[in-house]
Amino acid sequence: MSHLILSRRGVIARLMSAGAVVALAPPALARIATGDAPTLRLTDGVLAIEFDSGLHSRILRGETALTMMEPADAIRLDDQRIVDRFLLIGQGSEAISGPHGAGHVHHLRGSAEGRIEKHVSVTFLDRYPGLALLDIAYRNTGPDPLAVAGWQAATHDLLPHPDGAWSFSGASYPDRRDWVQPVTPGFGQRNFMGMNASDYGGGTPVAVVWRRDAGLAVGHIDIVPRLVSLPVAGQPGGTRIAIASDEPALLAPGATLQLPPLFLMVHEGDHFRPLDAYRRLMAERGLAAPAIPEPSYAPVWCAWGYGREFTTDEILTAMPKAREIGLEWAVLDDGWQTSEGDWKLNRRKFPRGDADMKAFADKIKAAGMRPRLWLAPLAADPGTDLLRDHPDMLLLDRTGAAQNVSFWDAFTLCPAYPPVIEYFRSQVRRILGEWGYEGLKLDGQHLNGVAPCYNPAHNHARPEESYEKLQDFWKALYQEAMAINPQAVMEICPCGDSFAFHNIPAMNHTPASDPTSSWQIRLKGKSFKAMMGPSAPFAGDHVELSDRHNDFASHYGIGAIPSTKFTWPHDPTHTTDPLPPGGIALTAEKEALWRKWIALYRANMLPKGEYLGGLYDIGFDKPEAHAIRANRRMHYAFYADSWSGPVTLRGLPPGRHRLTDSFTGQPLGTVSGPVATLPAHFEHFLLVEAAPLQEKTA
Repeated sequence: MSHLILSRRGVIARLMSAGAVVALAPPALARIATGDAPTLRLTDGVLAIEFDSGLHSRILRGETALTMMEPADAIRLDDQRIVDRFLLIGQGSEAISGPHGAGHVHHLRGSAEGRIEKHVSVTFLDRYPGLALLDIAYRNTGPDPLAVAGWQAATHDLLPHPDGAWSFSGASYPDRRDWVQPVTPGFGQRNFMGMNASDYGGGTPVAVVWRRDAGLAVGHIDIVPRLVSLPVAGQPGGTRIAIASDEPALLAPGATLQLPPLFLMVHEGDHFRPLDAYRRLMAERGLAAPAIPEPSYAPVWCAWGYGREFTTDEILTAMPKAREIGLEWAVLDDGWQTSEGDWKLNRRKFPRGDADMKAFADKIKAAGMRPRLWLAPLAADPGTDLLRDHPDMLLLDRTGAAQNVSFWDAFTLCPAYPPVIEYFRSQVRRILGEWGYEGLKLDGQHLNGVAPCYNPAHNHARPEESYEKLQDFWKALYQEAMAINPQAVMEICPCGDSFAFHNIPAMNHTPASDPTSSWQIRLKGKSFKAMMGPSAPFAGDHVELSDRHNDFASHYGIGAIPSTKFTWPHDPTHTTDPLPPGGIALTAEKEALWRKWIALYRANMLPKGEYLGGLYDIGFDKPEAHAIRANRRMHYAFYADSWSGPVTLRGLPPGRHRLTDSFTGQPLGTVSGPVATLPAHFEHFLLVEAAPLQEKTA
């Protein structure tokens, strides 16, 4: 139940105040404190939003103020003036019931100078305590057209805390930065959801900032991606968070500028709870991950260790070893094709063309493994037959220039152009239907987002259609695959991007996507378990990319599927990529370790369990900790370079539990739930299994 409180003093202040246009120097996110007392308080008992007579607001969690009274929402006019103060002239409320269940909506109306009217609807939902949906619109009530240069909304500074703050940002950058970062002095990111390089863009339209005791999250819940920014920045007065747009609009008299539907949330812990709530909201709006087939959880061996110059003999020689140590997928990576774009078979490797490729897939299956093939949709190399015969497929910017895909020196094709969609549907039919592969690895940083397309041949209603309909391109490929093989694995690997949430309905497997560290493997895993579900089929990517090149512990402890690109019986001699120290060949010593981890994975299948991301804060809890409930047991993972001291086991069922070191098998004693501590001394990681004491152990 939500509540509205309007003070008598507030009524008087509202009636006597005058709306004003407040001009602030750019950037538009400058903060001011009004000093006005709250006139209106909206609350669901967890989240409270207080408004003053000028529709400035502050955010509270319970009775704890998390922000100052601030101009959270504003529009920027074409002369760069900021309009952010509106006289509160009307309000009302009503009970609602809809796709998100029952709730209560409050309608507020304000006016600035008699020429701009602001409408704000704040909806509290019974099943989402601490979260509000925001619908904001501006109407031109003046006699002349109103030129708007941009807008900002839900702009707040989370007040400082002695222990600092952390952030989650859902945008993609070419430096492949961490999605989760501490907020240090001078820290700031624009977090634009469009392209931040020619081939890096898209993401999850949510930003989260949090202190040890509380946090704020904002985002949009439109079912199509929007070209907005979600800036996060460290400020003297706290950590700023917002959603903003620089898209201009010209409002005729009486016309309305409607912002995308937004949400604002207060929470405990790190970014997991807000992303989990966002996932559930979006599912209720019709955008959710598909059903996950059993093969999505099978451990992976990828032939990328041999690079593009692989030979089929090398792969077929190493594959039995992969099967022997417990891996199930054999992935043929980049190098089978003549070019990105034409996707013709390399006759040096497959002399008989289709017959050889089908025979190769059959050999993988005969060896007891599942074949998966690499493909980079939407990339086409200059000079290919495809671009010679179909130059109309290119995505072009407003100057007529093609968009580069840097890694392959290719160009981007437009995902909203029907001939492009049909071309790649035909590739899926060929690979899965004719050659017999059981999955696709769809790879490349350009898969996550694309720029607006101005190619006149495409007859787009708006250039932004290419960006908004990328999700439909992936759905088309997914549907084609499912029609051929309902158990097919469709892996999207947007190399280094912050994964585009709107693409999730078209995938049933995702990797850590070129992690730069074990930390990235774990933070991406936690984020995906929130965005895709607590049993999401997330793979740790090649373990050779992890710290020390063998950190299966970071795969296992977060419920990730193990993946490796080892070669056997020796290192590759023709790869252009530098090998890590010790190479990537599966030596006898490595084989013993690989076998142990893969057997442990197969014994417990933690990805199928329930990842309990709300139990630990990835920023503030030390050592870093993760928990999974699986097979009626609790599984804990702790990470630190070196740790000596107690670790806390949260979320235990009531009663006594027997503790075991999951990796070594050593007993660690017994504890009682729901919370217990354990003295610990470890390097790099500690894995703990907690079994009910009455349950017999093997």
